[in-house]
Amino acid sequence: MIDFENKPRYDVYDLVKLIRILRAPGGCPWDAEQTHESIRRNFVEEVYEVVEAIDEQDSEHLREELGDVLTQVVFHAELEREAGRFELDDVADMVVRKLIYRHPHVFGDTKVSGTGEVLTNWDALKKTEKHQETAADTLRGVAKSLPALWRAEKVQKKAAKVGFDWPDAGGAMDKLGEELCELREAVASGEGAFEELGDILFSAVNTARHLGIDPEEALTASTEKFIRRFDGLESEAARRGLKLEEMSLGEMDKLYEEQKRGQR
Repeated sequence: MIDFENKPRYDVYDLVKLIRILRAPGGCPWDAEQTHESIRRNFVEEVYEVVEAIDEQDSEHLREELGDVLTQVVFHAELEREAGRFELDDVADMVVRKLIYRHPHVFGDTKVSGTGEVLTNWDALKKTEKHQETAADTLRGVAKSLPALWRAEKVQKKAAKVGFDWPDAGGAMDKLGEELCELREAVASGEGAFEELGDILFSAVNTARHLGIDPEEALTASTEKFIRRFDGLESEAARRGLKLEEMSLGEMDKLYEEQKRGQR
């Protein structure tokens, strides 16, 4: 058994030490086997759990989930240290330098009138950092690993900065209707439905952006609403002595519409 120091309060470097012990001979076999790739999904899941804690406005839950994300950061940094490329202090050094560089209005002589100019300067400095010379470079720079709706929204925002955008939500909604017609045609012809459905989703995100609505949040809310209504449908069916598996779609839809009217 490894005797880890018992302290009234641990800090980040205790976490670093702990991860190293887990990875070392005599530590945990599972931790020793992990790679960046094997725990990639874990990182994503932990971030979403932080978001859930934020949505719940639960500080205790948030503290716990931030700890899980921090563990992922330390673990990935440890993998790189073992490979001789960088360690946690190098990560901190890089991000501190980046934040100083991107805040010239705080750490330099740049003057700004408000948040708008801060964001404009941030984007310009980021383009310089990333060697993005064209508008298309900035679109390609949006991470492909983002949730598709958020990635679409971010790409659209960057295109809008150079004027490639509808003047208002009306144009975006017209385009959404146009894309829906094209999907109907594709389904009728038996080809192209995949592409046209993607265009509908992209246009729906564009509409949401113009309306100031987060598409991920809107879809999440609609999904939760569907679950509530479906739960009501199932409960009402049970109250009437009916089983969903034995009901027709029309019968279920009738009960669903009743729930829809009752939950407005």
